[in-house]
Amino acid sequence: MTLKTPGEYLDDMRKLKINLYMFGEKIENRVDNPIIRPSLNAMAMTYRLALEPEYEDLMTVTSSLTGRRINRFTHLHQSPEDLVKKVKMQRLLGQKTGCCFQRCVGMDAFNAVFNTTFEIDQAKGTAYHQRFIKFLELVQENDLCVDGCMTDARGDRGKAPGQQDDPDMYVHIVEKREDGIVVRGCKLHQTGMINSHWILAMPNNALKEEDYDYAVCFAVPLDAEGMIYVYGRQSSDTRKLEGGDIDPGNKYFGGQEVTTIFQDVFVPWEHVFMCGETEFSGMLVERFAGYHRQSYGGCKVGVGDTLIGAAKAITDYQGVSRASHVKDKIIEMCHLNETLYACGIACSAEGARTMAGNYMINILLANICKQNVTRFPYEIARIAQDLAGGLLVTMPSSKDFENPEVGPLLKKYLAAGGDVPTEHRQRMLRFIENLTMGCAAVGYLTESMHGAGSPQAQRIMIQRGEQLEHYKELAEKLCGIQDNPDVDW
Repeated sequence: MTLKTPGEYLDDMRKLKINLYMFGEKIENRVDNPIIRPSLNAMAMTYRLALEPEYEDLMTVTSSLTGRRINRFTHLHQSPEDLVKKVKMQRLLGQKTGCCFQRCVGMDAFNAVFNTTFEIDQAKGTAYHQRFIKFLELVQENDLCVDGCMTDARGDRGKAPGQQDDPDMYVHIVEKREDGIVVRGCKLHQTGMINSHWILAMPNNALKEEDYDYAVCFAVPLDAEGMIYVYGRQSSDTRKLEGGDIDPGNKYFGGQEVTTIFQDVFVPWEHVFMCGETEFSGMLVERFAGYHRQSYGGCKVGVGDTLIGAAKAITDYQGVSRASHVKDKIIEMCHLNETLYACGIACSAEGARTMAGNYMINILLANICKQNVTRFPYEIARIAQDLAGGLLVTMPSSKDFENPEVGPLLKKYLAAGGDVPTEHRQRMLRFIENLTMGCAAVGYLTESMHGAGSPQAQRIMIQRGEQLEHYKELAEKLCGIQDNPDVDW
């Protein structure tokens, strides 16, 4: 099997028993939990679209390892065209789910670990690369979801990992055995973690030689002994427990963030892909971050498409869509959203082959893409709130609309224009609220800011990538401060 059905994926999640907590209680059945299920639905969409002929070219590809047809989320990019299709696939899924669909981080980790392990082996004579290829073949053959796992708890961020008062603030090796290693620590903000089959953990940052125990990259199954998961809260999340499908906003889908604790977890050597090679930790972090910053030029754009559509719908419903200032604001939303997409496509089209054979995006342009993502979705959301009006945050509960006494009055006084049912206005306003302030805002706004590194992390990479001295020389040649050999005629 190389392509799972959504049903097979959900069956996998039912069979996978994990140590999960939410609201202070242990959760035994996460698949049918009303808070968690929307995020599983979003992940399941990555399986459904891969089986639809209309999307075959975007969602599936021939494996460079096995020659079989696989889900693109398990693929090693083989060309700039592959990188472009990745972004287009992510936009499509953002449009279909209106939220974070959670599978991108694993795909980005695959590609970064693949080319980094190759270079470690070339320099050190290790065998990490072949180990990783074997693991990835397992992933591709079984169409597995893997959570790329990087962000540590970090404690005092002014101190290196080995200088922390508590050494567990970063995931690290606590024991080496003949058959493997034992790791301990905590990873925060893990998107889609409990909807995955496996974890692919990576170091959090560039490391110095003395921090060699923290230079560790490995894979473990989600149900490995010692793994503990705590589900993250999101704004308005308990609306999903209240019954009804209006107040949550997005009727079908949602995102997921999890605190992930490694409590003395054993990892066999066959699933260890870095073990003390500190000089390569920065390379792995930068490459993973680059791939993931490219991803935001697709996924956040697709979600942005749904928010723009919601803004268009609510202005139609409320009878103001013909006003020139309304048209102009929606055009601005489109302009900002398409600019993000252009950045995602640009860094993909400028991709280049790595030593390992897979393709890497243009790092500078990927960081430009993500820097814009830290800003533009907030402006898109602001305009959507502007166009939605105050009822966005003052509308009564859907249960009030169902009340026999006040319900008819609410439907009368909160009616939209023309023959638009009041319920349509309710649903659209709740959807906009969800995307700009509720659960989905985590995956659209906060993730736009902090996902794949903070805004300052991108600015550091932009500073490294820009050729300022070269640009200065160009200017000095054009104004006659330096000799210009290009005009020697």
